[in-house]
Order: sequence, then C-alpha cells, then structure tokens
Amino acid sequence: MVAEDLDNGMGVGRHRSNLPQHWVELEAPRRKALGSLAAVQPIPVRDDLRALEGYHSPQVDVAIRLNTNESPLPPPAAWRDAFAAELSRVDWNRYPDRAATDLRQAIAELHGVDAANVFAANGSNEVLQTLLLTYAGPGRTVATFEPTYQLHGHIARLTGAQLAEGERAADFTLDLAEVERVIAEAQPMVTFLCSPNNPTGLEEPRANVERVLDLAPGIVVVDEAYGQFASWSALELIDDARALVVTRTFSKTWSMAGTRLGYLVGPTWLVAELDKVILPYHLDTAKQIAGRLALRHVGEMETRVTEIVAERERLSTELAQLAVDVIPSGANFILFRPRQRGGRQVWQELLERSMLVRDCSGWPRLDNCLRVTIGTSDENTAFLAAMKEIC
Repeated sequence: MVAEDLDNGMGVGRHRSNLPQHWVELEAPRRKALGSLAAVQPIPVRDDLRALEGYHSPQVDVAIRLNTNESPLPPPAAWRDAFAAELSRVDWNRYPDRAATDLRQAIAELHGVDAANVFAANGSNEVLQTLLLTYAGPGRTVATFEPTYQLHGHIARLTGAQLAEGERAADFTLDLAEVERVIAEAQPMVTFLCSPNNPTGLEEPRANVERVLDLAPGIVVVDEAYGQFASWSALELIDDARALVVTRTFSKTWSMAGTRLGYLVGPTWLVAELDKVILPYHLDTAKQIAGRLALRHVGEMETRVTEIVAERERLSTELAQLAVDVIPSGANFILFRPRQRGGRQVWQELLERSMLVRDCSGWPRLDNCLRVTIGTSDENTAFLAAMKEIC
C-alpha cells in the first residue's frame, strides 16, 4: 500500500496505514471541502447594505492631531490611581453587574434624575444602535437634517429602517419649515437633532427642540456628545411625559475616548425597553468602574471645559481674521472654509507640517470645509501659525 500523509489537525503529518479506518472515512470529506475552498464565492450581504460604506476617520502619525474631537488632556492622575486600585480587587472570574447599577446611579445623581432614566453602553454609538434596534427597523422611518452626524443615518440603515433626510438652511441652522415638511411626509418613529451639531458646531436653541417635540409623532433624540461645551442642554426638558432622549459620551469632557462609554437620559418606560434589547453583560466591569470614578472629578472637568471654550473662542477670532469663513461653534471643534484655497489643499499643507485636521470637503454641502478640534494652547497656537502661512 502506498502511504499518504494526512494532517492530524496539529500540523503533523500522519501515515494513512497507521490510522483507524473510521478516521480515514471521516477525514475524506474534510479534505475534499478544503480542496474546493478556492471555488467558494463570497456570500452576499443584505440587498439594502450592498451600497453602504463604513464610517471611517483616517489616522496618520503626526505631531499635532486635531481631527477626532478628543480631549487634548489625559484623565486626572487621581482618577488613574483610583482606577488601578479598584481593578486590582476585581473578581475577574465573575460577570459584570448586568444592570450597571452603581454607574447608572452616579450618572443619575449628576443630572438630577433617577437611575431608571439612565441607560449606559459601549460608547454613545452603541446607545444609538440600541435605541434604533428598539424603535426603528424595517417598516419604520428615521429623520435626520443634513449636514449632521453621519452615524445617525448609517446606524438607521443598518437596522433596516428607511431614512428621511431633510436639509438645513444655507447657514446650517435648522429650517423649521423643512422639519415640518419632512415629519409630515415621513411620520418618523425617530427624529434626530444634534446639539451642538457635528460637524457644524451649531447649538440648537431650546425653542427649536420644543417645536420638533411638538411636531414629531415618535421619539426625538438630541445627541449631546458635545453638550458640556454648549450654553444649554435638552436635559432640562427630560420628562416621562415626553418622548425625548438626550445622549451623552465620556469621550470628550471626561478624557475617556479610549474607554468607549456613553449613555442616554430619557423616560423610564423607554429605558426599560432598551434593557430588553441590549445583549447580556454588555458593559464590562472595568468600564463601569472607570465611568463611576470619573464622576468624582466634576469640578476639574468643568474647569477643563471652561479652558477649552476659551481656546475655541481664541481660534474662532483669529481664524476669522484670515481668508476663512468660520461657522459659530458651541462644541470643542470649529468648522471652517478657506476662501482662496481648496479645502483639500489646505488639509494637505497642514499635514506636511505634521498637523492633522478633519477633511470634510468631500461631504455633502461641505465643499472645501475642514474641521479642527480644540487642542492644548500650544497646539492651537501652532495651528494658527500654520494657517497664517497657508491662508
């Protein structure tokens, strides 16, 4: 008999004559399947996802990174020490608290609500995803007003919902007549506002939010990822009698982008429904500890917010003295449009100086626009110096 080598599953060849007959019989189909792998065609995705592009934020190794709206400063040293100490005492062989009880209670105390009004997840994007899995989906419509945060529409499409996209006014403010038209025609189950709006930075006035609440037949979501930098918050309007949700994140003010922790505040009946949809034990123990401990440093974080807002105003004032159109911002970033140079060209020349900002010039209605995150005072000064050379 001619010997034939077989793989025993551990990368070791074995002699056919040394194998039991039933092993040889079991091995034959596997070998045949492996031999035909090259002919296998990719399995198609859902029809409604074929043309969908992912959400990406290109990263480049530069000296000054001002493109992703992160905090320019790390968390407080006291937070690091307390976090490390608590991690050393975690029972890692046990699942985390499924209800994130202590974290939700700490967030509730921060905002003066009950823990039953708080839902926390892995970044505000998972909060949005859970909300849309619960209230959107096939046969339902989600409304957005462009330009705005791209993931609102992206996640809505992933759930199978129809997207009704309204247009903002020429100055990027919310056009209430357009809102009324879109809501009347689409009857959305979820309507998104973003305040301050990303990428424009504009705050949504309270009167606008209240008007949208009056018009919308379903849930109104106010995305306040940058809410701490604004002059007011829709959290003031939270009430069990209103279908209003406000989403927040720990990535900006709290210097915890690496943690991926977000939450919403909303009616108790809505939070109870989200708890049915989210996967079990979705929020790991370390994340729950990190968020709870961060909320012990409210005073220091508020001081940082004040400093960032002051730097934002400095950048806005000095950019406006150049050949640049500056959009008023209530966030930790500024959207601007060079008047005499192409936005992509300015982005490239900043990159050649080892500075990275967000290139929005290819986005709908944002021709030649760039977005800069407010960095440290030194980073902002370097950015302004470069802009004076370029523009």
